[in-house]
Amino acid sequence: MKKIFLSFLLVMVGISHTLAQGLDANVEQRLKDFFTQYETSYANIGKCKLDRYEVNHNQKKLDVYASPSFGYQPFTPENTEAIYRLLKQSLPGPVNYYDITIYADGKSIEDLVPNYLRKKQDKSRLWQRTDYKGNPWVKNNSRPFTASKGLEGRHIVLWQSHGKYYKNDKGCWEWQRPRLFCTTEDLFTQSFVIPYIIPMLENAGAIVYTPRERDWQRNEVIVDNDIHPQGCIYQEIKSRKGKWKTAPTPAFAQKRLIYRDGQNPFEEGTARFASTEKKPEKAFAQWIPRIPETGKYAVYVTYQTLPGSVSDAKYLVFHKGGVTEFLVNQQIGGGTWVYLGTFEFDKGTNDYGMVVLSNESRQKGVVCADAVRFGGGMGNILRGGKTSGLPRYLEGARYAAQWSGFPYPVYSPSESKNDYTDDINARSRIINYLSGNSVYNPKEKGLGVPFEMTLGVHSDAGFSKEDDLVGTLGIYTTDYNNGELNAGISRYASRDLADMVLTGLQRDISAQFGIRWQRRSLWNRNYSETRLPAVPSMILELLSHQNFADLKLGHDPRFKFTVGRSVYKSVLKYLSTMHGTDYVVQPLPVSNFAIHPGSRKNTFRLTWQAVDDPLEPTAKAQQYIVYTRLGHGGFDNGTLVRGTEYIFEAEPGLVYSFKVTAVNKGGESFPSEILSAYQAKKSKGTILIVNGFDRLSGPATVESPFLQGFDLNTDPGIPYINTPAFCGTQQSFDRSRIGRETKDGLGYSGSELEGRLIAGNTFDYPFIHGKAIQATGGYSFVSCSDEAVENGFVRLADYPIADLIFGADRRPFSNTLQQLITSYCQKGGNLILSGSYIGSNMNSPTSLNFTENILKYSFGGSMLNSTSGEIYGAGTRFNIPRTINEQTYAVPAPDCLTPVAPAYSAFVYNPGNYSAGIAYKGTYRTFVLGFPFESIQGVKERARVMSAILGFFGSK
Repeated sequence: MKKIFLSFLLVMVGISHTLAQGLDANVEQRLKDFFTQYETSYANIGKCKLDRYEVNHNQKKLDVYASPSFGYQPFTPENTEAIYRLLKQSLPGPVNYYDITIYADGKSIEDLVPNYLRKKQDKSRLWQRTDYKGNPWVKNNSRPFTASKGLEGRHIVLWQSHGKYYKNDKGCWEWQRPRLFCTTEDLFTQSFVIPYIIPMLENAGAIVYTPRERDWQRNEVIVDNDIHPQGCIYQEIKSRKGKWKTAPTPAFAQKRLIYRDGQNPFEEGTARFASTEKKPEKAFAQWIPRIPETGKYAVYVTYQTLPGSVSDAKYLVFHKGGVTEFLVNQQIGGGTWVYLGTFEFDKGTNDYGMVVLSNESRQKGVVCADAVRFGGGMGNILRGGKTSGLPRYLEGARYAAQWSGFPYPVYSPSESKNDYTDDINARSRIINYLSGNSVYNPKEKGLGVPFEMTLGVHSDAGFSKEDDLVGTLGIYTTDYNNGELNAGISRYASRDLADMVLTGLQRDISAQFGIRWQRRSLWNRNYSETRLPAVPSMILELLSHQNFADLKLGHDPRFKFTVGRSVYKSVLKYLSTMHGTDYVVQPLPVSNFAIHPGSRKNTFRLTWQAVDDPLEPTAKAQQYIVYTRLGHGGFDNGTLVRGTEYIFEAEPGLVYSFKVTAVNKGGESFPSEILSAYQAKKSKGTILIVNGFDRLSGPATVESPFLQGFDLNTDPGIPYINTPAFCGTQQSFDRSRIGRETKDGLGYSGSELEGRLIAGNTFDYPFIHGKAIQATGGYSFVSCSDEAVENGFVRLADYPIADLIFGADRRPFSNTLQQLITSYCQKGGNLILSGSYIGSNMNSPTSLNFTENILKYSFGGSMLNSTSGEIYGAGTRFNIPRTINEQTYAVPAPDCLTPVAPAYSAFVYNPGNYSAGIAYKGTYRTFVLGFPFESIQGVKERARVMSAILGFFGSK
């Protein structure tokens, strides 16, 4: 019996083993099928597969390891639960009841859910008690608000991909990426980072550092205690207690125009220091530059961190808008350029254009004075016997690092053998050197600046023959330094950052533009820019610069704004999660801005409306800041206002300009358009200037079955203020050559625009019109936005003359505006109207009836095929810019306006004598120009034209 029982057991064990083998084979096949058939709408992750699995039938446990591509997708509590449910449904019983764990990217997929979405957070990738408690590196003490629930005092690093570099094996300077579709990545990413992402982060209170030059100003003036150009002044004021002495360590001096490899300007000079006092103006240093050209200049200071350095060194920047005070923490970041802000300065040496350092401090110690730099300047690093020949902002970080005094191993670990790899690595090494000895990077030696994250903004290669979007990719690195960052937290904190940025971009772009923005993968890869930084970091491959569909959006300033706001919001939410704090999103810009004559003599009443953000419930305006500019000066530091109205007392005879921002605890919005007003001393009446030029756009497109690209000559588009994004005109439009990066490849473009800033919409044209009105004498003026008129906040009928600015706006007049203008004219109003598309875009039956019967003109064609900008009439002759330039937006296609009798032609284009403007006199009067009035080149010329127009309105 025992033998029979033993045999029975052996048979049963064999059967069980055979059954287990069969079950395992079934499980394996089911798992393989699950992953090879897996698809997700969350991201474009490519094909997935099963890597391996481990099953324990005794413990009823199944561990499933997916291929890396499965981890490229975002994981949320909802889709993670759905993945487990679908997997269990695909498995045979009883395995589908086992304790199943799916692994991807080195963790279980539930552990890959970012912390901000989790109820139980992964504390290993949060800062928790790690936080910086000291004074910020730089604080604008004149700013009239504090972003207490924004990014106040947070230190962030951001860079705009590559720059031009010296290619050692070829002995020449080159871009790191090809010229495609009128741009190159090295230029293109500038147009997102500098005008949008950085200002939004700074408006939330952050201190933002970029290892590449951030100032687009080609001029550079350096005033130093050792040596400075002729016309510049450095001087010290001392007192009995406050005496300036020479610091014991080397400091900055510019002793040469160009620098060879390894030469460090911060080791060739001296610095000065003085003991601090609590009472003001005991001792101070002054830096007065000789500005070569009126314009905007970034202001940088440098100092040495000394024993006893204070954390509240007071700098005063005197500029065209007044005086702005900064407190600089000289205990950190000594021995390099420290950015304060960008300001407007007049040409020449002026005592209202300078920087002052006081020894006033709440702390007992010393302040240090070294050099002050105004402007970004031209590249001055010699490689292969020559410099780049470009403004410094277009060069790679390697060269900015040398000019900024960083040690040679930081910017050239290859010892000058390979500038390409040096530049890639320099971005991270700069940050680690700056942040070393800080709470976020305690393991490295450095300057103690508490940077807590980095983000590199790039664009990527790739194309679609079907004109599909390529979209956004995020990159991070975990397999380095035992999976930890230098403060001891998990490197998966970088995945959380990348995940949040990609999720935000997909949501915000899709909502704003009514499309399905493509989200690509989350790559855990070994890239220098994500491996080397000591803090959480990511590379954002925003879109494909090689793909036409991506660039159609990418060249659009509205898209750039959306991207900038989305990235800022993701950084805000990420750092709030990292520190366990609440956040508030900064508001959107205000609308319906208008200036009205005040109820009291010599006053103006400013009104505006808040704009809610449907995507962000916290982004509500709580207060507002009104910025004021006098004449051709700069804007002041702003006045905080609680409501949506502000009364301003004006001095007659002066032109004032205003812009408004909305603020809340999360920060400050982008500004409104700029409106201007003027009270004449002996006024004949008040003219209303209406700004209808709101257009921002990318260049004209060429789209056919055989041709594709961008046509800068037909229409270069309208950038926001200006842009360096264009390398040159596109030369190859052949769609069959897609994917090639040679001269015959689709999108190949020239280089003639590199280093030039292409002018766009400054939203400051009421000032130009107003100055021309002021020059004629007699009339006062106020101004408003066109939406303020359309929405009934401003009545045309309240003004004897209305000047409507439509610039290069391509929108036809709305039905509401047509009705309001019609009513105004029929009641005897006088109308000035100017714009380059006011004929060509008014082609509907209603619009044609309006232009012909009310405005008294018809569209007579476009001057697109002519390059001449000469116009004459009314006893004067002038020019308008027909091609892209740096001074004002281009007018490539002004309209010819044919007068409808009894109207007559008042201005004509030369050559051809085509009608450029018409005048009509009847029960009302109109003066309509087929080109923008503000594009007339020359202050005197604009004044003469305006004088002729106003004279026509006053004639009998």
